[in-house]
Amino acid sequence: MGMYIGVDIGGTKTLVAVLNEQGQIKEEVKFPTPKKYSNFILELRNTVTHLKTKDFKAGGVAVPGLLDRKHGRAIKLGNLGWKNVPVQADIEKIAKCPVVIENDANLAALSESMLVPKAESILYLTISTGIGTGVTRNQQLDPGLLDIEGGQLLLPHKGKLAVWESFASGHAIVEHFGKQAADIPASDVGTWNKIARNLAVGIYQLVAIVQPDLVVIGGSVGNYFDRYDALLKQALKKYELPVVPIPPIARAKRPNEAVLFGCYDLAKQVYGRAKPN
Repeated sequence: MGMYIGVDIGGTKTLVAVLNEQGQIKEEVKFPTPKKYSNFILELRNTVTHLKTKDFKAGGVAVPGLLDRKHGRAIKLGNLGWKNVPVQADIEKIAKCPVVIENDANLAALSESMLVPKAESILYLTISTGIGTGVTRNQQLDPGLLDIEGGQLLLPHKGKLAVWESFASGHAIVEHFGKQAADIPASDVGTWNKIARNLAVGIYQLVAIVQPDLVVIGGSVGNYFDRYDALLKQALKKYELPVVPIPPIARAKRPNEAVLFGCYDLAKQVYGRAKPN
């Protein structure tokens, strides 16, 4: 049976998983992401060496930044100082199998699209430290929007233009309210209403551009979607126009593991026949 390896490179931690042909995780290891790329490669090699599984059919690698997909390189990564590093070739040597690299938000979007096959087009938002975006059509990444950076939208905020993620991300929630989303109870409607309004202004702009059938919210703030679901929909309703209808909005089904499953899904699409997880 063919096994797949998924590597989710995060700004603070890296997850490595072994998935079987059906997309079930059989092994999972995590380690702090080293700041130096050379140290990361050493740590990853050591981790893969100690996996029980030794033979892989293919792999998927999630990278939090800008990619040169043609040459398999990570050009620039958000919280990491790596620049123009040959991620694909280096990980292929370690895993001894072909791998495909992709932006982490795109992979999360792909993973979630597999779970809602009735939605032809999905806009995925990962709201955590920053805001990442991915778009799928017919359970495939939209090739024209692979490098969409929704979190960098320039929007009016408190009388001036500001980058959307600077006032609507998980980091911004801590900065502005002194608490993480996890620590804001559902009963604190005033705070959640402000958070919902900050999210709504960016989501509306993206909906106007992408015109998706469904918006899915993941990431750490996505875990608490039920606390602001109704407030967000109310805020979006105020912007709605006949030419920009607001689609259904849902919590990610796997907000914490979507990226890893996306590594599997894309590897299977590129090197085999993809199946829903």
